[in-house]
Amino acid sequence: MIDGGEDKTRGGGSPTPVRSERLRGPVEFVGRAAELARLRRLVATPPCLILLEGEPGIGKSRLVAELLAELPGRHLIGECDDVPEPFPLGVLLDAIRGGADRLGPLNPVAGALAPLLPELADVLPDAPPPLTDPAAERHRLLRAVAAVLAALSPATLLLEDLHWADPATCELLAYLSTHPVEGLAVVLTARTATPGSSTSIHDALARTPPWSVTRVALSPLDADDVRRLAARTLRLDDPPQQLTAILLDRTAGIPFVVEEVLRTLAERGGDPLADDSVPFVLRDVLLWRLRPLDEATREVLGAAAVLGMTPDQRVLASVLSLDRVAIGAALTTAHRAGLLHDAGDGLRFRHDLARQVVYDLVPRESREWLHLRVARVLEQELPRPVAQLAHHYRRAGSGADFVRNAEAAADLATERGDDATAASFLLQTMDIAELPRPVRVRLAAKLGRSAIDGLSQAEAIPVLERLLADRRLPPGARGELGLVLGRMLRQQGEALRGYTEIERAVPYLRAPRRKAPALAVLAAPDTVVGRHVDDHLARCAEAETAAAASGDPAAHLAVRIARASLLLELGDPAVWAIISELRASADLADRPREHARACLNWAQGALHAGHPEQAEALLAAGRALVDETGYERLASLVEATELSLDRAAGRLDGLAERLSRLVASAERMPVTLLDARAELATVLARTAGTESGRHDQVESAERALREVMVDARRVGAIWPLVQALSALARLTVTGRPDEAVRHAAEALVLVRGKGILAWAAEAVLVLAEAATAAGDPGRAAGAVAELEAGIAGRDAPLAQAALRRCRALVPA
Repeated sequence: MIDGGEDKTRGGGSPTPVRSERLRGPVEFVGRAAELARLRRLVATPPCLILLEGEPGIGKSRLVAELLAELPGRHLIGECDDVPEPFPLGVLLDAIRGGADRLGPLNPVAGALAPLLPELADVLPDAPPPLTDPAAERHRLLRAVAAVLAALSPATLLLEDLHWADPATCELLAYLSTHPVEGLAVVLTARTATPGSSTSIHDALARTPPWSVTRVALSPLDADDVRRLAARTLRLDDPPQQLTAILLDRTAGIPFVVEEVLRTLAERGGDPLADDSVPFVLRDVLLWRLRPLDEATREVLGAAAVLGMTPDQRVLASVLSLDRVAIGAALTTAHRAGLLHDAGDGLRFRHDLARQVVYDLVPRESREWLHLRVARVLEQELPRPVAQLAHHYRRAGSGADFVRNAEAAADLATERGDDATAASFLLQTMDIAELPRPVRVRLAAKLGRSAIDGLSQAEAIPVLERLLADRRLPPGARGELGLVLGRMLRQQGEALRGYTEIERAVPYLRAPRRKAPALAVLAAPDTVVGRHVDDHLARCAEAETAAAASGDPAAHLAVRIARASLLLELGDPAVWAIISELRASADLADRPREHARACLNWAQGALHAGHPEQAEALLAAGRALVDETGYERLASLVEATELSLDRAAGRLDGLAERLSRLVASAERMPVTLLDARAELATVLARTAGTESGRHDQVESAERALREVMVDARRVGAIWPLVQALSALARLTVTGRPDEAVRHAAEALVLVRGKGILAWAAEAVLVLAEAATAAGDPGRAAGAVAELEAGIAGRDAPLAQAALRRCRALVPA
């Protein structure tokens, strides 16, 4: 079953052989003294959350084992599976089960875990009644886990292999990072994220404040560490320098690979440099260990590698049509050969790297057959392990069976409130070329509904674009998929593309409850160029009609929020009464996350109009709601709004540094990134524009503003573009007035196309100042008059103040 390769052993003894009996148990722990000391300091002063990162085989598990070995107190331990069933918070629940015998009195909210932990029914409070809002239900679940962890503290919570964690677990850990449990030290291990291939845990923690997570990165061993390992393992006082160099070159300093090579050298005996058959890479090490094994043992080991890290002997027996005794004997033989180890709960591969090598040695046709046999065996289990079935059918090349089980896994995840996991399963189905169009459309619709707040949207967007390019796509599917694609593009910062996709989708949306919120999105005026406020008003009126026809309270609420946002940007004096009424309504109170979004959007609108006091109050309300709900996705928007408020209020000390940190951490929240960059560039320009501003500061500010302008034009985002143009006009009005006039005039043209003249106040003021400085104030008279007419009767304090300054320079 396993291809053992060509045996190149040629002998070659040594007068001072290194024999296997001289190997002293596990290879000694070297090279991590500084990291271990740091971990000990951190966990000694909980609460804390530590992310231990590194590539496969770098020694994360070994390091935390050393940490826990001498760490007093309670340890709660969980380990993620590489192919987990869609069960939210599974690894955390496993860790809680391990400490359940020591649970004390619990907060009643912990009862939310009762349906997930029926075996703890005698110690958990009664389950509360279900909530109608899935988001609120998920948050209550997070609070329940936090309450149980609080009851188990003081403790150390160790969760391993978080790169395989379900999104709900990652959301909880992000929640714990900003809502720490007193006395709880949280230690996580995960593989380092690679460019373009991040994981849920990295995405979740990237949205948290930098201070909330301590990251400890493990690097490969250096030459001294490798030399010490060689000396201790091979019992050599002074290992040859050539040996160290070869080990470091062939193993890249990866501790697991170094250890396996050294174990093999010790077992082989002889001079490790005497001939070219010495295995200095992991594949060669495992080939050397496999060669003495009989064909039956190799066959069992190959099937075990297909099955997973900890192969189930019962399943292996059914797959290979062997009895359990034969399977046990083969695995024991593999254990003695150093290919498996006893983990306490059964024999398992020493590391996923080792399992992968053994897996790759199985011929492709045999692997596919084994995956199919495993799937057929697992089909008989109840409940059906749909995630594992999907995995094995896909590896077996059985597309229809894979899609059937992937969809079932996605449905199960959706039922459990885990949209992100559902989206990941559905996204995989889109790769099946032979998928019938009706099935593809059905799955894509599910993908669209689950992917908005789920997986990395960058992966789903091209899938939806390809589907929408198919002219044979049914109208209903075109509407649903177009709406989802538009929302995703907007969240990715593609303002105009997203807006346009939603415009295209609206005519195909048949259900008023779907059409109303889509039209509400199109009513927002501060997002795109090329749409006049009259268009937004018309969309808002259409949205109100659709909401009334739908009878759906959620659709009606979305339209009312959008209408208030639109009136706020228009400077309608009646808007504050509308906002107060909405905030006091039960509809908004029952949807705290929508309430939080609304408050933050209104705070930004209040800043645009020049109402800092109202913006401050709305920001405070939004921040409190985000803290209450644990909705970490809005954390960047809270911080961005707070910093914009500081800029508007003139609180500039340290503001550029704070904005720079936000921009650096906002890469995973593209929807806020361009606005944050515009704020940063504006602050830099304002600081550089003072008398004390240096030439290099002016250049830096100008460069930042121009970069914002380029990107804002590219994505069609009007507000950051107008802000950057106005700030650049202000920065250059003294030294380069002609250039300032060009920038201000462009801003005015953009605002004129939008129809909200209050946004052009700063640009018109620059035009007035430039004209006055040139001795021809009348040149700006038309722009000033246009501003005056545009804000007449409007509640726009910022624009009114600018108009008064304009009139002092350019009388009517």
